[in-house]
Amino acid sequence: MNVKTWPDSLRVAQVRIARPTDRLDEVVRFYVDGLGLRELYRFEDHAGYDGVMVGLPGADYHLEFTSHVDGSPGAAPSAENLLVLYFDGAAPMFDVVERLGEFGVEPVAVENPYWAANGGMAFPDPDGWLVMLVPRPVF
Repeated sequence: MNVKTWPDSLRVAQVRIARPTDRLDEVVRFYVDGLGLRELYRFEDHAGYDGVMVGLPGADYHLEFTSHVDGSPGAAPSAENLLVLYFDGAAPMFDVVERLGEFGVEPVAVENPYWAANGGMAFPDPDGWLVMLVPRPVF
């Protein structure tokens, strides 16, 4: 079985992870200017929602952040909710770590020791959701 392709039983064309925020501009700045993802699409006042999709150009997966005119709860439910980004080595990961530091974002400790043991570093976005940077892929 090839783990790099979608199984025939799940013919998914795209994957989107979406979540609300009350800090849309700050969150987009963190993910685009801080992490280095690209803004792929933006919409305004769609049934009271504004939103921005970020990701990697040409990839079939992306993140969507939305805010509603009446407010959008955005606090992370736990410290174990992680977006994990795996890099092809420590150097490209530390480029991002340095850029985040220039934004005033410092790494935070996480409960699970697996991440530190494998060189991972966690950074909170403006809503407190953690992005884990790991210097090498798992598989």
